[in-house]
Amino acid sequence: MSQSGKVLYVIVCAAGGADDVGRLVTLAQDKGWVVQIVATPSALDFIDVPALEEQTGRPVRSRYRRPDEPKPPRADAIIVAPATYNTINKFAQGIADTYALGLLAEAPGLGIPVVVLPSVNGGLASREPFRRSVESLRAEGVPVLLGSAAGGGEAESHPWALALEALEGIGRLRRESTEAAIPEEGRP
Repeated sequence: MSQSGKVLYVIVCAAGGADDVGRLVTLAQDKGWVVQIVATPSALDFIDVPALEEQTGRPVRSRYRRPDEPKPPRADAIIVAPATYNTINKFAQGIADTYALGLLAEAPGLGIPVVVLPSVNGGLASREPFRRSVESLRAEGVPVLLGSAAGGGEAESHPWALALEALEGIGRLRRESTEAAIPEEGRP
């Protein structure tokens, strides 16, 4: 997938690793993405808003825009990282009670790829509501990156690159399915 000039929304939740989301921004920018940070209201206390605005050249968004404010560019893809128990469960249920959740609620229906990188402790991750939410999101084609390599609360161990790799994997799958749908004689 050629990301040159494409817009990546990084939705940041109030969880371990949020203070290090600038690393994800750097990795995405190195791959050609224009990054827009969207923070949940609680995440604003976890991130360095001025530093992220300087790094991205864009305002950090956490609320719906006022009618007199310009529309931000539409997302070509979304990474939710770090994603909390609350956000993952609400996303799976289609609850849109914040700006970040409103974006997530409509993204699958608009064909916008979404990757979720949780930061959820073992007690919450073992709960049935969370497991159902993960299954529901995966059934809609949303990768939720769980396991020892994902979902840690420590900034040094937060696997930002995994989220970008999963996003690239979605792009490859879409290209392959599109190419498979085009008869060989119609291909360039």
